[in-house]
Amino acid sequence: MQPTSFVIAVFEFVLLIFSLSVHECAHAWTASRLGDQTARLQGRVTLNPMYHVDLIGTLLFPALMIFGPLFSGGAMGGYLIGWAKPTPVITRNFTKIVRDDTLVTLAGPVSNLLIAFVAFLGLAGMILFQGHLPQSDSMQTNLDALWTLCDLAIRVNLALFFFNLLPIPPLDGSRILRHHLPYSFLHIYDSMGMFGYMLMLFVGGPIVRVLMGPTLDLVDLALQHI
Repeated sequence: MQPTSFVIAVFEFVLLIFSLSVHECAHAWTASRLGDQTARLQGRVTLNPMYHVDLIGTLLFPALMIFGPLFSGGAMGGYLIGWAKPTPVITRNFTKIVRDDTLVTLAGPVSNLLIAFVAFLGLAGMILFQGHLPQSDSMQTNLDALWTLCDLAIRVNLALFFFNLLPIPPLDGSRILRHHLPYSFLHIYDSMGMFGYMLMLFVGGPIVRVLMGPTLDLVDLALQHI
């Protein structure tokens, strides 16, 4: 494995942990603003990864996705996805349960979308001001590193955005869908258990890849027209 590939893999892994921490912090902060202090009392309104890390979803599974193929000599396939420790929410503390719980649920994916947008602005800024920056090898090295970081931030966070909105338990999309299911179907939906995790891992990835392709094409198109 080339050192450059290893550095990119580390960047991507750190970005995932940061992005998942922002995602869960957004859930917790929004819940607190809407009247449920459960997550705040557990210290979850923080960007400190220690409060959000899930051993399998945040560390083991993403590490295998990134470093496994690289260390075996192959290229990393697909887009990096993972999950953090779920943010505790007690819906009876909300004034309007369905509305407020939906807002809390959407706060996580929206936070990832915002990170991707900020990273896009970073790329756009580098394109706009590239002719006004000092020309030197060290400056070019720093710009290349920043470009890679912003590009990876877009990819990681768009993948998390799409992945978490899938209506597969226990992802955020399933929580939104649950509010609109017939009562007679809720027991079946809530008892998916391990089957939900299997769908998440083996179906979620291909769906994310399908959605990411045209989305990244739009990002590239927008950057080309700056």
